[in-house]
Amino acid sequence: MSDEQELGITESKEHSTGEWYAEVVRKAGLANYGPDGMSGFIITRPRGYALWEAVQDALDTRFKATGVQNAYFPMLIPESYLEREKDVVEGFDPEVAWVTHGGYEELEERLAVRPTSESIIAPYMSQWVRSHRDLPLRVNQWCSVVRWEATETKPFFRTKEFLWQEGHTAHASEEEAWSETTTRLDQYEEVYEDVLAIPVLRGKKPEHDKFPGADTTTTVEALMPDGKSVQGATSHYLGQSFAEAFDITYTDEDEEERVAHTTSWGLSWRALGALIMTHSDDQGLVLPPTVAPEQVVIVPIWQAETKDDVLEYAEGIADDLRGAGVRVELDDRDGRNPGFKFNEWELKGVPLRIEVGPNEVEEDSVTLVHRPDGESTSADREGLVDTVHDHFDTVYAKLYANAEETLEGSVREATDRADILGTIGQHGGYVKAPWCGDEACEAEVKDQLAAEIVLVPFEGSESDTEPIHEGETCALCDDEAVETAYFAQSY
Repeated sequence: MSDEQELGITESKEHSTGEWYAEVVRKAGLANYGPDGMSGFIITRPRGYALWEAVQDALDTRFKATGVQNAYFPMLIPESYLEREKDVVEGFDPEVAWVTHGGYEELEERLAVRPTSESIIAPYMSQWVRSHRDLPLRVNQWCSVVRWEATETKPFFRTKEFLWQEGHTAHASEEEAWSETTTRLDQYEEVYEDVLAIPVLRGKKPEHDKFPGADTTTTVEALMPDGKSVQGATSHYLGQSFAEAFDITYTDEDEEERVAHTTSWGLSWRALGALIMTHSDDQGLVLPPTVAPEQVVIVPIWQAETKDDVLEYAEGIADDLRGAGVRVELDDRDGRNPGFKFNEWELKGVPLRIEVGPNEVEEDSVTLVHRPDGESTSADREGLVDTVHDHFDTVYAKLYANAEETLEGSVREATDRADILGTIGQHGGYVKAPWCGDEACEAEVKDQLAAEIVLVPFEGSESDTEPIHEGETCALCDDEAVETAYFAQSY
């Protein structure tokens, strides 16, 4: 297969989304599948990891600005620790990988490869908290976790091992802990909408789908172009169950012993899957300039007699942009023609291309091309740094507007079982319906369409400004509706 053929995306985003997605991930140089015999694991390549670093930076900055400190805890958790919170054991037991030997010696106690870290972090929070003066306590760790449940690998969306951050906090009151929970949800929403150019819905998970042991699980949900939902991040108010299990107590101002209220919250590299799926197209990866490893590629176009002048001009532009902090690639390779370079950098998702040839040199100008839609404009060389930043804003706005249009056109209402099943089956997306709160009512939808309740909006939120359940019966039974449910198929 020639390089030109290898560069092209052969699958269709619209008609074979899964195959298209895997091809984009591979050909854009983001990841490879793991070794034979290790189904469910991937190798994250430098360009893929750079995207994760961009998300890390955006979140870490926000976390630290609100009092969070990073720490690191062992990846192996003694079984006795895990069992101290029975809901965690029951919730994750089928997915836990166990270490039973160290070298040739059988361990006295099995060690779990962390599926989540509440059970190893909470005991140490208990040691660190003694007085109300020690609260609030906020720690976060960046790490990987293992959940042995992936049957079909989809890089970044579904893998047995994945990267994430998990924050854990302790507070003196329910009010403070709930404020922490919503603060983190706000920050996740900001990163999706202001960094990844993906609009989200926010709310909470139904009681039967909340984090094991949690009082309330809140979530941001992103809709993919194929009509499936992605759980973008979750923030849990854990109540006092973990604090009671692990003895996280403090003495208040009256020297009375109190049980703390705790939270945990996390975002994984599933966000990268949502990023790739949302914006990319049949030409390859599409990235917003906020996270792109290369924000600008400069492609000089020359003939033999103009080569020196064009390259000198292109190098000057690259130096100016790098000096302003722009991530720039100057593609001055001799062995590739401009058309090949255009296609290659489009495949890799570079948001903005700058073309310079003899005409641009003579006119002291540049040609700017947007990756999302190929829009081309000419601009003066003078003031180019500001011009490039303006074009970054425009590219970002285009990506967000396209994703927003997809979301807004994919939220539909239903009032009975047939409507829910028919709408999801025909259109995908979200179906908003009145619900009685009983898990059993979800079963038929789940059995027939592999769809579920992904979100219950907060009362009075933008997702639920006029609660459709008031005065209505559940769309799935004859009982009184108590809340609104968003049904969808999901990744």
